[in-house]
Amino acid sequence: MHPPFLRILQLFLFCLFGSVPFVIAGPTQPKKGIVPTHLTCEYQTDPQVVDDQYPRLSWINVSAPEARDKRQIAWQIRVATSPERLKAGKPDLWDSKRVNSDASTLIRYAGLPLQSGQQCWWQVRVWPENGRPSDWSEPAYWCMGLLNPSDWKAQWIGAPWQGEEPLDQLGTENPPPAPLLRKTFRIDKAVKTARAFVTGLGYFELYLNGKKVGDDVLTPNQTNYDKRPGLEKKGIPLDDNLKEYRVMYLAYDVTALLKKGENAVGGILGNGFYNAVRHWVMGYGSPRFLMQLQIEYQDGSHETVITDGSWKASKSAIVHDMIYTGEHYDARLEQPGWNEASFDDSNWKPVAIRRAPGGKLVAQNGPADRVMERIAPVRIEKLENGNYRVDFGQEISGWLRINRVEGEAGRKIGIRYLCESPVGDNSYTLKGEGPESYATRFTWYVFREVEISQWPGELKPEQITAEAVYSNVETTGSFECSNELFNTINRIWWRSQTDNMHGAVASDCPHRERSAYTGDGQVSSSMVMHNFDAASFYNKWIADIGGAQHIQTGYVPNGAPWQPGCGGGVGWGAAMNIMPWEFYLHYADRDLLEKYYPHMVEQLAFMQTWVDPTGIMEMKDECTWKNLGDWCPVSQFPPTAMVHTYFFWRCADLTAQAAKVLNKPEEAERYAALARKTNEAFQEKFWNAEEQSYGPYGGNLFALKMGVPQERIEAVRKSLKRIIESNDNHLDTGIFGTQILFELLAENGMNDLAYEIMNQRTAPSFGAWIEQGATTTWEQWDGGNSRNHPMFGAGLTWFYRKLVGVNIDPDTPGYRRFIVRPQPVESLSFARYSQRSIYGTVAAGWERKGDGLELQVEVPVGCTATVYLPVEPGQFLFESGKELSKKEDRYVTGKQKNGFRLNGIADGHAELAVTSGRYVFTAR
Repeated sequence: MHPPFLRILQLFLFCLFGSVPFVIAGPTQPKKGIVPTHLTCEYQTDPQVVDDQYPRLSWINVSAPEARDKRQIAWQIRVATSPERLKAGKPDLWDSKRVNSDASTLIRYAGLPLQSGQQCWWQVRVWPENGRPSDWSEPAYWCMGLLNPSDWKAQWIGAPWQGEEPLDQLGTENPPPAPLLRKTFRIDKAVKTARAFVTGLGYFELYLNGKKVGDDVLTPNQTNYDKRPGLEKKGIPLDDNLKEYRVMYLAYDVTALLKKGENAVGGILGNGFYNAVRHWVMGYGSPRFLMQLQIEYQDGSHETVITDGSWKASKSAIVHDMIYTGEHYDARLEQPGWNEASFDDSNWKPVAIRRAPGGKLVAQNGPADRVMERIAPVRIEKLENGNYRVDFGQEISGWLRINRVEGEAGRKIGIRYLCESPVGDNSYTLKGEGPESYATRFTWYVFREVEISQWPGELKPEQITAEAVYSNVETTGSFECSNELFNTINRIWWRSQTDNMHGAVASDCPHRERSAYTGDGQVSSSMVMHNFDAASFYNKWIADIGGAQHIQTGYVPNGAPWQPGCGGGVGWGAAMNIMPWEFYLHYADRDLLEKYYPHMVEQLAFMQTWVDPTGIMEMKDECTWKNLGDWCPVSQFPPTAMVHTYFFWRCADLTAQAAKVLNKPEEAERYAALARKTNEAFQEKFWNAEEQSYGPYGGNLFALKMGVPQERIEAVRKSLKRIIESNDNHLDTGIFGTQILFELLAENGMNDLAYEIMNQRTAPSFGAWIEQGATTTWEQWDGGNSRNHPMFGAGLTWFYRKLVGVNIDPDTPGYRRFIVRPQPVESLSFARYSQRSIYGTVAAGWERKGDGLELQVEVPVGCTATVYLPVEPGQFLFESGKELSKKEDRYVTGKQKNGFRLNGIADGHAELAVTSGRYVFTAR
C-alpha cells in the first residue's frame, strides 16, 4: 500500500473507533535483514523548499515482523541532482561511502555546496550487525530555497485601491474585495523544470493557466511578520521589540502546468492575520504578494518571471474576508478565465508596488494547513422558517462546502456556524448559471452544526460537506483500553487539538480567540508529541516563541506569534524552557536544544528579576494579564507565588538538564543549584505544619513534582488523598495542576485513585463534558467560555505513561531506549498504546487472560527497552508461550536469549532487557 493511503486509513480508523489498533509501518517489511524507509529531510517528507544549506536527513529502519535483535552498524547516503543519476549509481552531489555508525536521524548533509533552487534526490542503504547491506531505499528528495536575499528579484505588489495601512488604522472592519493579480508571459522552448517561490500576506492562492497550484490552504504559516505600526499609541504594556520577525515563503514544482506559447500566472490575496481587526489583534498592513517563477529550459537557458509593476489587478468575487468576521462571496462578480492567458484584462488596473515587510524571508519549515477530512452530514432537519439545520456529528474547525447547487441569480445563501463561541459570518450569492460549488478560502469556522438559509429547493446530503482544516500533522499514536469512556476522552482531546492547529501554531481555542498561547502550548506539548508526528510543527513553533522573546529583557510573551493584549503569566513564558526540552526528549534533536539554550538562559534570568530574597518568585507587573498563576480551576486558584515559584524551579531544572546534555558542566551545576535552592524556598514557604499539607487546588501536586523532604512524603500523600476524597473523588485543579495530577498519583501509590478521577461522569470531570454531548475538550470544568480547548488534555499522558507504561528514557531520548512499566488497574481488562517514534514503532499493551497478565511489547530496530512485567507470587513466566529457562526452581537471569534477558524479579515485577522485535511476555 502507498504510505499516504495508509495515513488516511489510520485517520479513518481513529475517527471511527477512537483508536488505531496498530501503527502501520508503511512499505512492505523485509523478509530478512533491515531496510531503510520513511526518508525525511528536516523532519519533512520530500520538502519542496529548504533553506538550510546543509540539511539533516533521517530514515526509519524496519525488519521482518518475526525478526529480533536487529540493529544498524553502518550507513551510506548518496545525493544527486536527478533521480536518473541515483538510479545509475552516479551521485554528483554527495556519496558518503560507508560510514560506520548506528545513527539514522538528523544526519547532516556533507556534500558539495548547494545552490539556490537546486533539486536534490537522495537515498540510503544500511548494514545490519552481520550480513550484506540492504538494498538502496526508494529515492526521496528535497529542494533548496532562495538562500541569499540577493536571489530575490521579485517585488511585493498589492491592489492599487488600497494603501499600505492595515484596516485597524483606517478605523474600519470592512475590507475591500480580495484582489486578483495576474500576468501573462510567453514560452517558446521546451521546459526542463520550473519552480515558483511564492508568498502572500496574510493568505494567498497561486494559479497557473487556470489551475490552483498545490493543495495547501490558509498559507503561508502565521508568524510575527513585522513591527506593528501604531502599537505605541494603543497603550500596550509591551513594546514591539522582539528578537526576530519572519515571513514564510513556499515553493512549488509547476513544470507540468506550463505550456508552449502564452501562459498566465495569477494570485488571490486574503487578509489573514496580517490585516486582522477585532479582539486584541493588530494589523501590519494591507495584503501583498511576492512570486518568483524560475524556469530552466531543456537547452540549459533560464528565465525568471517575477511580481513587479507589469502585473495587473482587479477585484474578486470574495467581497469580504477577515480572519475573525468571516467571508462573503458573490458569484455574480466572478471573472471566468481570469487566470488564463486568453483572458482580456484591458480593464484591469496596474498593481501597486508595496513595501517589503520587515520580517526575514525564510522557507516555510512547518506543515501547511490542508483539508484533512471531509465529513458527510449525519442529520438534516428542515425548520419551520424554511431554513435547514445540519448536524455533522462532531465539532470541527474548517468550513462548509456547497456542492452543485442550482438557483436564480442573486439568491444569497446564508451559512450560520453553530457553537458556543461562533466567529465569522459566511454567505454565497448565486450567479444562476447552472450547478455551482463553493467553500471559504481565507478564514475558518468552528461548528458541529450549521443553519442554512435561502437554500433553493430541497437540501440533499450530497450537496453539503464539512471540511476539517488543520495543519498537516500525521496522527502516529493510538490508545485503546477496555473502558470506552477513556477511549472517548482520548478521542475528544484529539479532535480539539487538531481543531486548534492552524498556521503551524496551536491556538487556545479555534473560534473566540485563535491565539497561540504559550502556556496552553507548553502544557499540552508532550501530549501532542505522544499522538502526532509533530516534529516539523514544533520546529516551526518553537522558533516563533524564541523569536517573540523581548530582545532586551528576555521576557517571553503570553503568545507566539505575539498578538498584543492577550493574557498569560509565568507559566506561559516558561514555554521557552519547557518546549525545547520536550522536543529533545521526543525527537533527540540536540541541535534544536543548543539553538534555544541561550533563550532558556535569558528567560530564566528574566524570571530571577522577580525572585525575592527568600527565593520565592511572584511576578507583580503593573499589567495584571502578565501575572497569572494557574488557570481555569474548579473553584479557587492556588497562591500565585506558589505557581510562579514552581515554574521558576522547573525552568531552572530543565535549563540545568539542557546544559548537561550540551556538555556545559559548570552551567549545569549552577542551574541545578538554583533549582535546589528554589525547591527549598518553596518547601519553607508553603508547608503548613499544622495541616501537614501544601494545600488544595494543586498545592500538594506542585510540591511532590518538585520533590518534598523524605520525612514529609507520607503526610503529603495522605493530604492529597484526603482532599480528593473530600471532593467525592473529583479533581480540584486548574490546567497546570491537572497536567501532573494523574501521573503523580500513579507514582505515589494511588493509581486506582487516578483511575477513579478519570472515570467520573459528574462534574468536574472529562466524563461530565461527554455526558453533555461534548466532542471536544472544554476550557473550564463548568463549561464556561470556550468549549474547544485542548489544554486540560495535558493530563492524559497518564493513559500512555502509567496505565500502559511506555516512557522515554531521558538519557537516551527519542525512544532509543525506553521503559515499559504498566500499572494495570482491576477495573480494566486491557490497555494498549503505540506510536511511530523517530526510530520506528514503539508499542506496548497488556491484557488479562485467565489467571495471568499478558504484556505485548514492540521495540524498533536499533532500540532497546527495559520491561517490567507485573508478577504475583506463584506465577510462572513465559515469552511467546514458552516458559523462561529455569535452573532448579529459579529463573535463569543475566543471559540474553532470543532478543531479551531476564535481569531479575523484585518488588512484584520481572525486569527484562529487550532488544528490537515483537514480544509477548506472560505471567500466569
